[in-house]
Amino acid sequence: MKVVLFCGGLGLRMGETSTRLPKPMIPIGERPILWHIMKYYSRFGHTDFVLCLGYRAEVIKEYFLGYNEALSNDFVLSDGGKRVDLLQSDIHDWSITFVNTGLTAAIGERLRIVESYLGDDEVFLANYGDVLTDAPLPELIDTLLSQEKVGLFLCSHPTYNFHVAELGEGNKVHRLEDITRSDMWINGGYFVFRREIFEYIEEGEDLIDGAFQRLMAEDKLVAFPYEGFWAPMDTLKDRQNLEALFESGEAPWRHPRGIEQPHPTASEN
Repeated sequence: MKVVLFCGGLGLRMGETSTRLPKPMIPIGERPILWHIMKYYSRFGHTDFVLCLGYRAEVIKEYFLGYNEALSNDFVLSDGGKRVDLLQSDIHDWSITFVNTGLTAAIGERLRIVESYLGDDEVFLANYGDVLTDAPLPELIDTLLSQEKVGLFLCSHPTYNFHVAELGEGNKVHRLEDITRSDMWINGGYFVFRREIFEYIEEGEDLIDGAFQRLMAEDKLVAFPYEGFWAPMDTLKDRQNLEALFESGEAPWRHPRGIEQPHPTASEN
């Protein structure tokens, strides 16, 4: 099952870092968040990726063109340096299609552009390229397949410490509650689509404001509410939180639910 990753955003809230790197290439540990997301999918056997490139596309291409398994994994060197035997491997079984989808294209338009690269897949996965989770991916897929829906998205509770105000007549405040403790759900950026999604996307439009509105009108969209780990990388504080989790060895996205996964080796940073 192919995985479409939207990698064209500017990441303006990431400050100076985003002027040098496209947002998906901002690192957590020694590898970019994009690699961590791809590794999440590969743990479930989904290793065929389509990257929708935009801002600083050359940075993403150069990273993978220059990717050396020996530099990112333990290995044995023998025969006077002529032979390298890897003790672990990262991306040897990945297939990555790089597609320039423009600097300013909306998510829906980027998806339209890469339709031809999905081959004959009737169901495919998609991701915003800047958010991590440990959600049980097979359950998301099964939820869509078990219903006559066209699209599914993971939804999570917000992670930001804003307060939600409920107002009444005369702007009387009925309720003021931390958004993280409210019953509010947000789009978590992990999607499962049937091929029919392309019938709902019009040229140049966004995915949520366009196709999803039409899907909802026809009851063709379903959510997967998830109470487990979910974290975006929208701000410098988000990155610091993810770095802290990674450095502590407690990064949940490295041990997704729904799969028996041995603890990563020290070289899998």
